[in-house]
Amino acid sequence: MQRKPDTFDALVVGARCAGAATALLLARAGLRVLMIDRAREIGDTLSTHAIMRPGVMMLDRLGVLPAIMAAGTPAVTRTRFVYGSDVIDIPVRPVGSAAGLCAPRRFLLDRLLCDAAVAAGADLALGTAFEGALRGPDGRVIGALARQPGGSLSEIRADLVIGADGRTSRVAEAVGAQVLHRDETRAATRFGYFDGIPNEGYRWYFDRGLQAGVIPTTAGQHCVFLSCRPSELRDRFGTDPLGAMVDAFGHRESQVADALRAARGSVRLRQFPGAPGFIRDCAGPGWALVGDAGYFKDPATAHGITDALLDANRLARAVLQPGDGLASYRDERDRHALPLFAITQRIASFDWDFGQLGDLHRQLNEQMKREAAGLETARNDLAA
Repeated sequence: MQRKPDTFDALVVGARCAGAATALLLARAGLRVLMIDRAREIGDTLSTHAIMRPGVMMLDRLGVLPAIMAAGTPAVTRTRFVYGSDVIDIPVRPVGSAAGLCAPRRFLLDRLLCDAAVAAGADLALGTAFEGALRGPDGRVIGALARQPGGSLSEIRADLVIGADGRTSRVAEAVGAQVLHRDETRAATRFGYFDGIPNEGYRWYFDRGLQAGVIPTTAGQHCVFLSCRPSELRDRFGTDPLGAMVDAFGHRESQVADALRAARGSVRLRQFPGAPGFIRDCAGPGWALVGDAGYFKDPATAHGITDALLDANRLARAVLQPGDGLASYRDERDRHALPLFAITQRIASFDWDFGQLGDLHRQLNEQMKREAAGLETARNDLAA
C-alpha cells in the first residue's frame, strides 16, 4: 500500500547533533524521515564542544568531519590533566580523516549534520514544535501532534517517534518514559569564548572543589570554563567573575590568564547553574529517545556530544535489524550509560582526592576504549 504523504518511517523531534545524526543514518538506509525542531534556525547552544575519540570516529563515518575541520576547527593532538601541581600530558593519535580530536561550535556541527541529513533524503521542518504523542488503539505511539510556524496544529504519522529534544524532552514526557536513575549531584559553571590562546589541546585542571578547562574550538577561539559546587559559586566568583577566572589561571597558565585579562569588557561570561543527572528508559512501543532526552549527566566529563552520536548509531542499527530492535537499543545504551553516569556524577560532586580522581579518569578512559572498540568491530553498521 502506498504511504500517505504525511506518513513517515521515522519522525525525529529535535534537529541538533543527536537528532540530525539519527535522521542522517536512517535516511541513508532508505527510510522516509522527517526532522522537526521548534527553533527557526540552528544556532549556537550550551555545550562543552569537546568530542572524544568515539564521537570523532562517528563524525568521520557520517562524512562531516572534513567539513568541520575545513571550517576552522583545530585538531586536538594532546590532552593535559593537571591535578593540583601534578601534570600529565597525553598525545592524541589521528582519528579517521583528522589529525586528532575536535571541539566544533554547535552552530557549525549541528548545521553540518542537518545539511547532511537533508542531502541524504530527510525532510526538515524548522519552527515546528512537538505538542503531543498520537497513539493507536493498543496504546502504541503512531505519530505526533505538531504546531506549525503559523500556529496551526497538524498530525504527523510515523512508525517511530524519536525524541532528540534534550534533557527537558517533551517527547519523553508525552510517552511516559520512566526515570530509571536520578542523581541530584551537579556542578555550576561559568564559561566564555576567548581569542589569543595557543592551541595546546584539551586542558583540564583540578583543585580542591574546582574544575577548569581550556578547549580549542572553531575560528581560533577557546572555550574557557570554571566549575564548582553550586553552593560555592557566589564565594568563588563574587562580583567579578572574569577576575576570578584570571586568578584561577594566573598560576597555572599565564598565556590563558593574559588572554582573559585582555578580553575584559569585550567578552560576556555565561553561566550554567547545573542540573540533576538522570537515565530514562530510552525505548517503548513506537518511540525512542537519543542524546540528553534519554540520558543526561553533568558536563564534567565532556562526553555529551559523543554520547549523542553513539546513541544515533545504536538506534539506527537497531531499527533496521530483524526482531525487537528497540530492545537491543535499550540494552546497548544502558550497558554504556550506567558506568559513565556513575563516573561522571562522582567527578561532578567534587567529593574526591587527587588519587581517587585519577582512578575515576582511568575508568572513564576504559569506558571510551570500549565505545571505540565497539565501533571498530561493527564495520557493517549504518555509518560505515
